[in-house]
Amino acid sequence: MTRGLVPRAMRVVRDAGRGRLAAAVLVLALALFVAGWDWGRPLGAGTHAREIPTADAERGLYDWRAATFAPRVAQDKRLVMIVYDDQTLIATRKRSPLDRGLLARALRNLDAMGAHSIGVDILFDQPQDEDNALLAALRAMRTPVWLGYANLGDNREQIIFEQQQYLDRFIRAARTGRVRPASIRLETDSDNVARSWPTPQPGQPPLLALAMRPAAAFADYRGAIRYRLPQPQPDRSEEPVNPSLQIDLIADPAMSAALAPMVRGRDVLIGGDIVDIDQFETPLSGRGAHSTMIGLEVHATMLAQVLDGARLRTVPVGVRWLAAALVVLAAAATSLAELRWLWLGPALVVQAGAIGGLPLVLQANGWDTKGLPAAGWAIAWIFAFTAVGVAARAVTSQQRRFAQSALGKYLPRDIATQILQEPEKLALHGEKRAIFTLFTDLEGFTKLSHAIAPEMVAQLLNRYLDMLSDVVLAHGGTIDKFVGDAVVAFWGAPIARDDDACNAAQAAYAMWQAGEAFRRDLPAGVPPIGRTRVGLHHGDAIVGNFGGEGRIQYTALGDSMNTASRLESANKKLDTNVLASREAMILSGLDWWRAMGRVRLRGRQTPVDIFEPAPDFPAEERAALGHIVTALDAGACRDAALADLRAMIARHPRDAALANLLNRYEHIEGGAYDLG
Repeated sequence: MTRGLVPRAMRVVRDAGRGRLAAAVLVLALALFVAGWDWGRPLGAGTHAREIPTADAERGLYDWRAATFAPRVAQDKRLVMIVYDDQTLIATRKRSPLDRGLLARALRNLDAMGAHSIGVDILFDQPQDEDNALLAALRAMRTPVWLGYANLGDNREQIIFEQQQYLDRFIRAARTGRVRPASIRLETDSDNVARSWPTPQPGQPPLLALAMRPAAAFADYRGAIRYRLPQPQPDRSEEPVNPSLQIDLIADPAMSAALAPMVRGRDVLIGGDIVDIDQFETPLSGRGAHSTMIGLEVHATMLAQVLDGARLRTVPVGVRWLAAALVVLAAAATSLAELRWLWLGPALVVQAGAIGGLPLVLQANGWDTKGLPAAGWAIAWIFAFTAVGVAARAVTSQQRRFAQSALGKYLPRDIATQILQEPEKLALHGEKRAIFTLFTDLEGFTKLSHAIAPEMVAQLLNRYLDMLSDVVLAHGGTIDKFVGDAVVAFWGAPIARDDDACNAAQAAYAMWQAGEAFRRDLPAGVPPIGRTRVGLHHGDAIVGNFGGEGRIQYTALGDSMNTASRLESANKKLDTNVLASREAMILSGLDWWRAMGRVRLRGRQTPVDIFEPAPDFPAEERAALGHIVTALDAGACRDAALADLRAMIARHPRDAALANLLNRYEHIEGGAYDLG
């Protein structure tokens, strides 16, 4: 297959034409770009950055993969979320800022409960009456505490200059060896879905998850957040992956002892779980009870990813572009191959399985497929398949028209079309077929060619052969060859049809008529040309392509060809124009034949009964001549039969063929006339 694709590709490049080739190359380049570009990376820079058109489709496919292959886990015992919920806001009668006195009491209790570390996803960006109490609690903490920090430069929607000033003052006032700031920045894509770890910004402290659990493996990680789904319980209920407690309970000293086991040794994250604040869509949106996830839980998910060491492997850029090239190449090769459905179906299934299945396999095995152009691969395959297919089919169509035109000079149009659809019918082999073979010859043309200019010879010969070729093709025959002014044709191969016999007989007579028309319409100054003689026979021949792979000719070989040739030559001695053997006459189904006796052709021992088409000869005379010839061949009532023949000649004094027939029977008695 590869050996065939390369020459075909070279032919397409050579024959497609500059415009079509340039268009195909442009589409292939576009296909390669779509299949290789990281859809999460914008085109251009700054305010003019744009997404590629396939980004929405890629996001949808990625979210489906991430949710489908998200690990199912039991409730995480390594961390706990302490939340201000809507009930807390009602109880404290404070919504924004959140009650810091409640937070101060909760921090003191958490410190006593033995938490491993505490991360606070709250911005202290405006003053509150309880600030001094909170600062006192923070300065007394023995447990590491990480206070949420945001920068005006990358959080303009959440913080203004005055808030930034107050936040910085508060962090400085609260900072101790145990209390430090951490970035609580989260990033979303253009559709407001949090899929990736945020990119650290200059001047920012470490991300909250990495501040609480430093991990060198995640220091430069910018990949996807590994979201998790709850493990189904036997009763079909689901425990949340990340446990949470109301901050009211933690702040209550009476509950400290009871809740201590849920805090001791765990990483604690404190923040809001409020209906309309700090809500994010994720790839899991719609999979659980809620369509969004609070920012605090996103931080908890990232923290769990660090604790699990689940740094998702990223497909290298070079591998991604290599995959893109393979997709485009596979599509181009499939299109060039022009496979039959028997092979095209499996090829499409395999390629579709690879294109659609590889992202799923990677996702299921811990790879980060965000940015992997899964939709781009499919679109690129279609682009490449179509671009190459259009160019190749245009070239093929052009070549087919040329081939059909070329075949049409030797084969009828319908047979030429079928041969192009089923080229194996012209395979390099021979087969035995019963065919009708026709030979013609133009009397005196060789002598004429020496008497006129070569240019005129070529002009006359081309015109003559065109006229006879048109007759053959019009009657459904196959032109075998031209031998000088002679035409060799046959019916019954490469495709046999029911009307071959009738068509061959009618073509034989029409070729003689075409020859007569050619004689009457010679240019001035050209000497007269003789008759066109035609021989027709039906018999077995070996038909096929002969000559080897490099130079072949579709032709027929065998006794049938020789007999037709001898019949053509016999016309000269018998004063006839068209002669057909009994086999061809009977199969033709025509009633215009008149018997011309029995002859022994040169090179053949077996006599041949010959017949001449005579549509203008009276039907009753044709029947009478048949009886006369039958009687003479049998040797019965010879004198009476000869007398009847002489009487017929008297009625047709200008019929040279009848006179020749009488002369033959006058010199033989029974048997066949030997033509030598």
